[in-house]
Amino acid sequence: MVDLIPSVKLLRVIVPLVSWPIATLSVILIILSALLALSVLLHKGRGGGMSDLFGGGMSTSMGGVSTAERRLDRITLVLTLIWVLAIVGLLVLYRIGA
Repeated sequence: MVDLIPSVKLLRVIVPLVSWPIATLSVILIILSALLALSVLLHKGRGGGMSDLFGGGMSTSMGGVSTAERRLDRITLVLTLIWVLAIVGLLVLYRIGA
């Protein structure tokens, strides 16, 4: 029998541990995490929190919430829900051993 190179042996051990549904959902989760962080950072500061540290509290709002802010709120909410579903999906896939 031919002795395999150590990296090939390691690859044969690692590949069966991660199936394609888990790998795909993991990549989706990484992309969603980046998009969610970006959408949260795009929000306008509304109080004396961390946003004031970076100059977010400088402007005053005379009116209500703009259309762009409402749209950003909805996008953030949808991304959050999809992110949570991806986490639950990964949990289920790991539990059933896919």
